[in-house]
Amino acid sequence: MDDVARLIKAADFAAFKHRRQRRKDAEASPYINHPLALARVLKLEAGVAEMDVLVAAILHDTVEDTETTVEELEREFGHAVAAIVAEVTDDKSLPKPDRKRLQVEHAPHISHQAKLVKLADKICNLRDVLDAPPSHWPMERRRAYFEWAKAVIDGLRGVHPGLEHLFDDAYRLKP
Repeated sequence: MDDVARLIKAADFAAFKHRRQRRKDAEASPYINHPLALARVLKLEAGVAEMDVLVAAILHDTVEDTETTVEELEREFGHAVAAIVAEVTDDKSLPKPDRKRLQVEHAPHISHQAKLVKLADKICNLRDVLDAPPSHWPMERRRAYFEWAKAVIDGLRGVHPGLEHLFDDAYRLKP
């Protein structure tokens, strides 16, 4: 399968898996906008061309937020993509404070490809908190998210200066 076909397959798969989900902003934007934004940031803003990373970016929340399994991703998209997604997937059986702490602790130790996806995810999340924040988040929660995201990203420094610059640009606008 060629690269364009792989991207289209990933977008179609993610759109189907996330079809009943909405973002937490006031407009309840379609969830698929988020994974597509990651791929856009990686390729169009940061010049990341590695296809496994772009496909994993589109699929990055399928295991965490849908009934998708890592094994299903491996069957559909191969071991490399499934492994990247697995690395950026939180264990939803843990309490949220533990998941957040583990992201900070694990970030320096994930693969280069997973670090790229994680950077793009945090960039997109900061932009969303700035431009279309979750409707129920007060200002102090928005600020706290920025600080936590920075702690995660600080563990990834040195992986991609362009993505780090995009993160820093968004971080500077913190509420």
